[in-house]
Amino acid sequence: MSKNKITEIGEIDSISGNNISVKLFDNIKSNMPIIDGVVYRIGQIGSFVRIPLGYANLYGIVTQIGSAAIPENLKEIVYRDYDHFKNTRWINIVLAGEQVGKKFERGVTQYPTTGDKVHLVTIKDLDVIYGGYEESNSITVGNISVSESLDAKIDLDRLISRHCAIVGSTGSGKSNSVSVLLEAIAKRNFPSSRVLVIDPHGEYNDALFKYSRVIETTPKVEKNKLYIPFWALPFNELMSIFSGNLNDSQLEYIREKVVDAKILSAKENNLDVSEESITADSPIPFSIKKLWFELDNFERLNFEKDRITISTLLSEGDSETLKSNEYPPPGLGSSPPFINNSRKGILSFLDSVRNKIKDNSYGFLFAPGEFTPDINGKINKDLDSLFFDWLGNELPITILDLSGIPSEIMSSISGTLLKIIYDGLFWGVNTKVGGKQQPLLIVLEEAHSYLKAGENSISSRTVQMIAKEGRKYGVGLLLVTQRPSELDETVLSQCGTMIALRMNNSKDRGHIKSAVQDELQSMIDLLPSLRTGEALISGEAVKIPSRVKFFKIANAPKSSDPKASIKWLENIDNSEIEYEKLLKSWRNKNYKI
Repeated sequence: MSKNKITEIGEIDSISGNNISVKLFDNIKSNMPIIDGVVYRIGQIGSFVRIPLGYANLYGIVTQIGSAAIPENLKEIVYRDYDHFKNTRWINIVLAGEQVGKKFERGVTQYPTTGDKVHLVTIKDLDVIYGGYEESNSITVGNISVSESLDAKIDLDRLISRHCAIVGSTGSGKSNSVSVLLEAIAKRNFPSSRVLVIDPHGEYNDALFKYSRVIETTPKVEKNKLYIPFWALPFNELMSIFSGNLNDSQLEYIREKVVDAKILSAKENNLDVSEESITADSPIPFSIKKLWFELDNFERLNFEKDRITISTLLSEGDSETLKSNEYPPPGLGSSPPFINNSRKGILSFLDSVRNKIKDNSYGFLFAPGEFTPDINGKINKDLDSLFFDWLGNELPITILDLSGIPSEIMSSISGTLLKIIYDGLFWGVNTKVGGKQQPLLIVLEEAHSYLKAGENSISSRTVQMIAKEGRKYGVGLLLVTQRPSELDETVLSQCGTMIALRMNNSKDRGHIKSAVQDELQSMIDLLPSLRTGEALISGEAVKIPSRVKFFKIANAPKSSDPKASIKWLENIDNSEIEYEKLLKSWRNKNYKI
């Protein structure tokens, strides 16, 4: 018997668009035939079949098996004459690609017709399907689940330029998958690769320590300290950090003062920028302490009898230490001193500003080392140094560890980080370090925590902008989330590659279904049954939708579960001193103390 006959399993009965119904042969001796010593399973969901058409081979993915796969026009007959049909077997397949010669391509140029024979796919066929990636632009992240001898490869160019999402429930292996993917990129030793990880919980510091530089709020080495200068924040984001409600008039008043301060500072720092183009959002340094002092003083001062002369100070304040000027209290009735009737009523807001500036946990923002402006707005280092620090690293990966940032401003700060980076690469597109010349991959861990659906935050707006336009400017996104249902649908739909690990929540699976092509949506129902570290990969970065078992990273990310059965066997120094350390770490908001 010829090899072709051995692998034949059925023939095409009906074709509807890209969906094909196949009637399996009644004389198949076994559902697990052995060919050349290898055992194969016929009709596994997600498995492949081959349809020979002359010199070409079409390949399809099995999406349905059994009575559900019977063509609609036959179902009524089946129900009437069940005994006749009860031993017949059917599968539904979706065409995924075509092989001409030894080359496999996604999509098909020709369609089969009814009566064409359908074959199971052998190891040799799988080599054709999963091979063919160019070594120069592909990375290996694991093994193909149906044949662990086959490497699972990903097209690096399409992964970055068309964006990617990695989704899965807690404990499904997301952090390991991200680590494996980034390690695979780092191991390629590209001399100019750039990967920036926005990490809210410091998960990847240990897992990728060989290939990354970690920048954090509480580093062991000062040069690795995370600074985000307050003056680089857009005006509304800066104001949102402080508590207290301002009306439109008060907000506009402060905005004008910020613009004035930035204009003076631009001259002080000899910045090559026209005065007319400076706005409150311009990334130009200014002294927030001086601004606070002047606003606070205007609210507190009062006038002598002529209502022009400012009352003599009782105690002189200091802008550097944020101490207010003290004036004599206003007189009663028509007695001087008289209060300032032009004051704006923002003292409670200014108290919040002072408290935040003095709060050590906000030091990365309001006391950013050499990026801190002096009283006249003069700085020792500008944002170009910050860009070089984050993107000019000799190591391929830079991790911005945001675990030391107060949770109430996490969304604002992460969004501002992204906006600073994207705006720089957007306007610097024609420079050698712009995204066109040196593409950047931005990894957003725990994306759902600051990328809420329907939220008009700076992080949502910026990520939407990158998702829609980043490809043109060499900026790619890799979103990592356990709750895709909470993500903005616009962003998820822009992710050309979907890596879906085990997912139990039906609402989350529904969002994944809407992001993959219609014919493959039934495969999403497999997600709850995937093993830990196993994923369905579909989209631009793979030649064909694939079930993949990711490699295991050597240094597990911090998010991996502690094993109670092992940890409880250890003799822990459960002394009061350890609890003193715990309290000290809590008070200092520094888990490394």
